[in-house]
Amino acid sequence: MKLTVLGCYGPYPAAGGACSGYLLEHEGFAVLIDCGNGVLSRMQEFIELSKLKAVIISHLHSDHCSDLFILRYALQFSRDRGLLNYPLPVFAPAEPLEEYMRLPYKDVYAVKALAEGQELQIGPFTFVFLKTRHTVPCYAVGAFLAGDKKLAYSADTEYIPPLSDFARGAALFLCEANFLEEDLQKGAANHLSAAQAATLAREAGVEKLLLTHLLPFRKPQLYLNEAEQIFKSVSVAQEGAVYDLG
Repeated sequence: MKLTVLGCYGPYPAAGGACSGYLLEHEGFAVLIDCGNGVLSRMQEFIELSKLKAVIISHLHSDHCSDLFILRYALQFSRDRGLLNYPLPVFAPAEPLEEYMRLPYKDVYAVKALAEGQELQIGPFTFVFLKTRHTVPCYAVGAFLAGDKKLAYSADTEYIPPLSDFARGAALFLCEANFLEEDLQKGAANHLSAAQAATLAREAGVEKLLLTHLLPFRKPQLYLNEAEQIFKSVSVAQEGAVYDLG
């Protein structure tokens, strides 16, 4: 089982980069978690579109879902060429309603609403969800393979204690760290600092912490320096990097 980081910036990408998008694969079965701008282009460097079996969207902010509105054209052409014969399942929060209603396009997507406490079986993966604290409904994502918690993804959130329970024991905790502590002290809100991400990782007892959703103008080393003071097994997400989840 592996995770490929397709994009790790928010709320906009660095030059040549992409916003949130993470490709989860096992034995040729692929699920995309978030589909921000730039993700579709990068995903095609790793898999053919016909290999993608589902998309999970944590929340309906553009830096997490905007490429869905381009992916639909690619899927339509794939169907016209006989490369696909099924609508792609897309799971996303049903709010904001006006954003959710924009997702369906012809018959290329089968759009279904996410809910907290929901359990999804998609191929070899079992997914569970936790509602986070953000400006719109947003869900952290947990992924299990054969009963083992392989991945916990924070999505976008402020610090909430239930998130450490949600991530507990994960092989990899993919956690947003949009801010540093100095930003929070200046009043920044709606996202975690690197220190808070590290605190959650320590409380959850995860094997490894991977910081993501980074500001494109900030040096990644600053996030790493802050997190390492609290949790040692930490690194900063790198676009195009593949992480083995065991």
